[in-house]
Amino acid sequence: MITCVFGKKIVPLRTFILCITLKWISMLKILHNIGEYCLLMGKVFRVPDKGRMFWRQMSKEMEKQGLESILITLIVSVFMGAIMTLQTKLNTENPLLPAYSTGLVTRDCILLEFSSTILCLLLAGKVGSNMASEIGTMRITEQIDAMEIMGVNSANYLILPKIVAFMVMMPLLVTLSMFTGLLGGYGISAITNVLPVSEYLLGIQYAFIPFYVWYSFIKTIIFAFIIASMASYYGYYARGGALEVGKASTKAVVNSSIVVLLMDVVLTNLMLN
Repeated sequence: MITCVFGKKIVPLRTFILCITLKWISMLKILHNIGEYCLLMGKVFRVPDKGRMFWRQMSKEMEKQGLESILITLIVSVFMGAIMTLQTKLNTENPLLPAYSTGLVTRDCILLEFSSTILCLLLAGKVGSNMASEIGTMRITEQIDAMEIMGVNSANYLILPKIVAFMVMMPLLVTLSMFTGLLGGYGISAITNVLPVSEYLLGIQYAFIPFYVWYSFIKTIIFAFIIASMASYYGYYARGGALEVGKASTKAVVNSSIVVLLMDVVLTNLMLN
Protein backbone atom coordinates (compact mmCIF):
# COMPACT_ATOMS: atom_id res chain seq x y z
CA MET A 1 0.00 0.00 0.00
CA ILE A 2 1.30 3.45 -0.93
CA THR A 3 1.24 5.84 2.03
CA CYS A 4 2.10 9.48 2.63
CA VAL A 5 2.34 11.88 5.55
CA PHE A 6 -0.72 14.08 6.20
CA GLY A 7 -0.09 16.40 9.12
CA LYS A 8 1.48 14.13 11.75
CA LYS A 9 -0.25 10.96 10.53
CA ILE A 10 0.68 8.39 7.90
CA VAL A 11 -2.38 7.76 5.74
CA PRO A 12 -3.05 5.81 2.52
CA LEU A 13 -2.48 7.72 -0.71
CA ARG A 14 -6.19 7.47 -1.62
CA THR A 15 -7.20 9.12 1.68
CA PHE A 16 -4.58 11.83 1.19
CA ILE A 17 -5.84 12.65 -2.32
CA LEU A 18 -9.46 12.67 -1.09
CA CYS A 19 -8.66 15.08 1.75
CA ILE A 20 -6.76 17.45 -0.54
CA THR A 21 -9.58 17.33 -3.11
CA LEU A 22 -12.25 18.13 -0.50
CA LYS A 23 -10.21 21.06 0.84
CA TRP A 24 -9.70 22.35 -2.70
CA ILE A 25 -13.42 22.07 -3.48
CA SER A 26 -14.24 23.89 -0.23
CA MET A 27 -11.84 26.71 -1.15
CA LEU A 28 -13.31 26.99 -4.63
CA LYS A 29 -16.82 27.17 -3.16
CA ILE A 30 -15.77 30.04 -0.89
CA LEU A 31 -14.24 31.90 -3.84
CA HIS A 32 -17.38 31.25 -5.89
CA ASN A 33 -19.58 32.70 -3.12
CA ILE A 34 -17.37 35.79 -2.83
CA GLY A 35 -17.48 36.35 -6.58
CA GLU A 36 -21.24 35.82 -6.68
CA TYR A 37 -21.67 38.30 -3.82
CA CYS A 38 -19.57 40.94 -5.61
CA LEU A 39 -21.54 40.50 -8.84
CA LEU A 40 -24.81 40.84 -6.93
CA MET A 41 -23.60 44.07 -5.29
CA GLY A 42 -22.72 45.35 -8.76
CA LYS A 43 -26.36 44.83 -9.78
CA VAL A 44 -27.65 46.35 -6.54
CA PHE A 45 -25.74 49.64 -6.56
CA ARG A 46 -27.17 51.18 -9.69
CA VAL A 47 -29.43 54.16 -10.15
CA PRO A 48 -33.03 53.02 -9.46
CA ASP A 49 -35.33 52.93 -12.49
CA LYS A 50 -38.02 54.82 -10.54
CA GLY A 51 -36.79 57.14 -7.80
CA ARG A 52 -40.25 57.57 -6.29
CA MET A 53 -40.64 53.81 -5.87
CA PHE A 54 -37.19 53.56 -4.27
CA TRP A 55 -37.99 56.20 -1.64
CA ARG A 56 -41.33 54.54 -0.92
CA GLN A 57 -39.67 51.16 -0.41
CA MET A 58 -36.92 52.72 1.66
CA SER A 59 -39.39 54.40 4.04
CA LYS A 60 -41.12 51.05 4.58
CA GLU A 61 -37.80 49.35 5.28
CA MET A 62 -36.78 52.08 7.73
CA GLU A 63 -39.97 51.46 9.67
CA LYS A 64 -39.55 47.68 9.56
CA GLN A 65 -35.84 47.56 10.41
CA GLY A 66 -35.48 50.63 12.61
CA LEU A 67 -38.71 51.56 14.35
CA GLU A 68 -39.66 47.95 15.08
CA SER A 69 -36.22 47.39 16.65
CA ILE A 70 -36.44 50.26 19.13
CA LEU A 71 -38.10 48.24 21.89
CA ILE A 72 -35.53 45.43 21.93
CA THR A 73 -32.74 48.02 21.72
CA LEU A 74 -34.09 49.85 24.76
CA ILE A 75 -34.58 46.71 26.84
CA VAL A 76 -31.17 45.19 26.09
CA SER A 77 -29.28 48.48 26.47
CA VAL A 78 -30.81 49.38 29.84
CA PHE A 79 -30.06 45.98 31.33
CA MET A 80 -26.57 45.80 29.84
CA GLY A 81 -25.74 49.24 31.23
CA ALA A 82 -26.97 48.17 34.66
CA ILE A 83 -25.11 44.85 34.53
CA MET A 84 -21.84 46.45 33.41
CA THR A 85 -22.04 48.98 36.24
CA LEU A 86 -22.67 46.25 38.82
CA GLN A 87 -19.98 43.91 37.49
CA THR A 88 -17.39 46.66 37.24
CA LYS A 89 -18.05 47.90 40.78
CA LEU A 90 -18.21 44.47 42.41
CA ASN A 91 -15.06 43.18 40.67
CA THR A 92 -12.86 46.23 41.12
CA GLU A 93 -13.01 46.70 44.88
CA ASN A 94 -9.65 48.38 45.38
CA PRO A 95 -8.89 51.38 47.59
CA LEU A 96 -6.36 52.58 45.02
CA LEU A 97 -9.05 52.98 42.36
CA PRO A 98 -11.20 56.13 42.53
CA ALA A 99 -14.93 55.55 42.91
CA TYR A 100 -15.71 57.30 39.63
CA SER A 101 -13.72 54.67 37.64
CA THR A 102 -16.84 52.47 37.53
CA GLY A 103 -18.76 55.08 35.55
CA LEU A 104 -15.76 55.67 33.31
CA VAL A 105 -15.36 51.97 32.46
CA THR A 106 -19.10 51.57 31.86
CA ARG A 107 -19.16 54.59 29.55
CA ASP A 108 -16.19 53.45 27.47
CA CYS A 109 -17.49 49.86 27.19
CA ILE A 110 -20.86 51.11 25.97
CA LEU A 111 -19.40 53.64 23.52
CA LEU A 112 -16.62 51.48 22.10
CA GLU A 113 -18.12 48.01 21.88
CA PHE A 114 -21.61 47.36 23.19
CA SER A 115 -23.64 49.98 21.35
CA SER A 116 -21.87 49.36 18.05
CA THR A 117 -20.70 45.74 17.90
CA ILE A 118 -22.93 43.82 20.32
CA LEU A 119 -26.07 45.64 19.21
CA CYS A 120 -25.25 44.91 15.55
CA LEU A 121 -24.78 41.21 16.36
CA LEU A 122 -28.13 41.24 18.13
CA LEU A 123 -29.88 42.89 15.19
CA ALA A 124 -28.14 40.55 12.75
CA GLY A 125 -30.32 37.83 14.22
CA LYS A 126 -33.50 39.90 14.08
CA VAL A 127 -33.14 42.04 10.94
CA GLY A 128 -30.73 39.86 8.98
CA SER A 129 -32.80 36.69 9.26
CA ASN A 130 -35.92 38.65 8.34
CA MET A 131 -34.27 40.02 5.18
CA ALA A 132 -32.94 36.62 4.12
CA SER A 133 -36.25 34.83 4.67
CA GLU A 134 -38.27 37.57 2.95
CA ILE A 135 -36.12 37.63 -0.19
CA GLY A 136 -35.68 33.85 -0.12
CA THR A 137 -39.43 33.34 -0.05
CA MET A 138 -39.79 35.63 -3.05
CA ARG A 139 -37.14 33.57 -4.85
CA ILE A 140 -38.69 30.16 -4.26
CA THR A 141 -42.17 31.45 -5.15
CA GLU A 142 -40.72 32.75 -8.45
CA GLN A 143 -41.63 36.39 -7.78
CA ILE A 144 -38.03 37.44 -8.50
CA ASP A 145 -38.07 35.45 -11.75
CA ALA A 146 -41.25 37.30 -12.76
CA MET A 147 -39.52 40.65 -12.13
CA GLU A 148 -36.57 39.59 -14.28
CA ILE A 149 -38.92 38.58 -17.11
CA MET A 150 -40.56 42.03 -16.96
CA GLY A 151 -37.15 43.67 -17.30
CA VAL A 152 -36.94 44.90 -13.70
CA ASN A 153 -33.56 44.89 -11.96
CA SER A 154 -34.81 42.75 -9.09
CA ALA A 155 -31.58 43.05 -7.07
CA ASN A 156 -31.71 46.84 -7.21
CA TYR A 157 -35.45 47.00 -6.52
CA LEU A 158 -35.46 44.59 -3.57
CA ILE A 159 -32.04 44.89 -1.94
CA LEU A 160 -30.90 48.52 -2.31
CA PRO A 161 -33.74 50.00 -0.16
CA LYS A 162 -33.01 47.44 2.56
CA ILE A 163 -29.28 48.19 2.67
CA VAL A 164 -29.67 51.98 2.61
CA ALA A 165 -32.48 51.94 5.18
CA PHE A 166 -30.49 49.77 7.59
CA MET A 167 -27.38 51.95 7.19
CA VAL A 168 -29.48 55.03 7.97
CA MET A 169 -31.34 53.59 10.96
CA MET A 170 -28.46 51.83 12.72
CA PRO A 171 -26.65 55.04 13.86
CA LEU A 172 -29.96 56.24 15.32
CA LEU A 173 -30.42 52.96 17.18
CA VAL A 174 -26.82 53.13 18.40
CA THR A 175 -27.37 56.67 19.71
CA LEU A 176 -30.46 55.45 21.56
CA SER A 177 -28.50 52.47 22.89
CA MET A 178 -25.70 54.69 24.22
CA PHE A 179 -28.14 56.92 26.06
CA THR A 180 -30.24 54.13 27.54
CA GLY A 181 -27.16 52.08 28.48
CA LEU A 182 -25.76 54.96 30.52
CA LEU A 183 -29.24 55.54 31.93
CA GLY A 184 -29.35 51.90 33.04
CA GLY A 185 -26.08 52.36 34.91
CA TYR A 186 -27.48 55.49 36.54
CA GLY A 187 -30.64 53.63 37.54
CA ILE A 188 -28.82 50.72 39.17
CA SER A 189 -26.60 53.17 41.06
CA ALA A 190 -29.62 55.03 42.40
CA ILE A 191 -31.65 51.91 43.27
CA THR A 192 -29.00 49.69 44.88
CA ASN A 193 -26.61 52.27 46.33
CA VAL A 194 -23.75 50.10 45.10
CA LEU A 195 -22.16 53.30 43.87
CA PRO A 196 -22.92 56.93 44.75
CA VAL A 197 -24.83 58.54 41.91
CA SER A 198 -22.55 61.58 42.02
CA GLU A 199 -19.49 59.35 41.47
CA TYR A 200 -21.19 57.59 38.57
CA LEU A 201 -22.06 60.89 36.92
CA LEU A 202 -18.49 62.09 37.43
CA GLY A 203 -17.16 58.89 35.88
CA ILE A 204 -19.24 59.10 32.69
CA GLN A 205 -18.03 62.68 32.18
CA TYR A 206 -14.39 62.23 33.19
CA ALA A 207 -11.80 62.32 30.35
CA PHE A 208 -14.50 62.02 27.69
CA ILE A 209 -13.13 61.55 24.15
CA PRO A 210 -15.68 62.67 21.50
CA PHE A 211 -13.94 60.59 18.82
CA TYR A 212 -15.23 57.43 20.53
CA VAL A 213 -18.77 58.38 19.46
CA TRP A 214 -17.73 58.94 15.84
CA TYR A 215 -15.73 55.72 15.92
CA SER A 216 -18.84 53.87 17.04
CA PHE A 217 -20.94 55.45 14.27
CA ILE A 218 -18.38 54.57 11.57
CA LYS A 219 -18.26 50.95 12.74
CA THR A 220 -22.04 50.79 12.89
CA ILE A 221 -22.53 51.96 9.31
CA ILE A 222 -20.00 49.40 8.03
CA PHE A 223 -21.55 46.62 10.10
CA ALA A 224 -25.03 47.57 8.90
CA PHE A 225 -23.88 47.25 5.29
CA ILE A 226 -22.30 43.85 5.98
CA ILE A 227 -25.40 42.47 7.71
CA ALA A 228 -27.92 43.77 5.17
CA SER A 229 -25.90 42.84 2.08
CA MET A 230 -24.98 39.33 3.26
CA ALA A 231 -28.52 38.59 4.41
CA SER A 232 -29.87 39.77 1.05
CA TYR A 233 -27.26 37.68 -0.80
CA TYR A 234 -28.20 34.44 0.95
CA GLY A 235 -31.90 35.12 0.47
CA TYR A 236 -31.51 36.10 -3.19
CA TYR A 237 -29.71 32.88 -4.11
CA ALA A 238 -31.88 30.55 -2.01
CA ARG A 239 -33.08 27.53 -3.99
CA GLY A 240 -35.57 24.80 -3.18
CA GLY A 241 -38.34 25.16 -0.63
CA ALA A 242 -39.09 26.40 2.85
CA LEU A 243 -36.28 24.28 4.34
CA GLU A 244 -33.69 25.95 2.11
CA VAL A 245 -35.02 29.40 3.05
CA GLY A 246 -34.53 28.52 6.71
CA LYS A 247 -30.99 27.36 6.00
CA ALA A 248 -30.28 30.56 4.08
CA SER A 249 -31.49 32.64 7.04
CA THR A 250 -29.24 30.67 9.40
CA LYS A 251 -26.21 31.06 7.12
CA ALA A 252 -26.90 34.78 6.77
CA VAL A 253 -26.93 35.33 10.54
CA VAL A 254 -23.91 33.14 11.29
CA ASN A 255 -21.67 34.33 8.47
CA SER A 256 -22.53 38.01 8.83
CA SER A 257 -21.80 37.79 12.57
CA ILE A 258 -18.38 36.27 11.85
CA VAL A 259 -17.56 38.98 9.30
CA VAL A 260 -18.75 41.70 11.70
CA LEU A 261 -16.42 40.41 14.42
CA LEU A 262 -13.54 40.18 11.95
CA MET A 263 -14.14 43.73 10.75
CA ASP A 264 -14.40 44.88 14.37
CA VAL A 265 -10.82 43.73 14.95
CA VAL A 266 -9.62 45.38 11.73
CA LEU A 267 -11.38 48.71 12.36
CA THR A 268 -10.26 48.84 15.98
CA ASN A 269 -6.67 48.32 14.93
CA LEU A 270 -6.92 50.95 12.19
CA MET A 271 -8.83 53.64 14.06
CA LEU A 272 -7.66 53.31 17.68
CA ASN A 273 -4.11 52.03 17.33
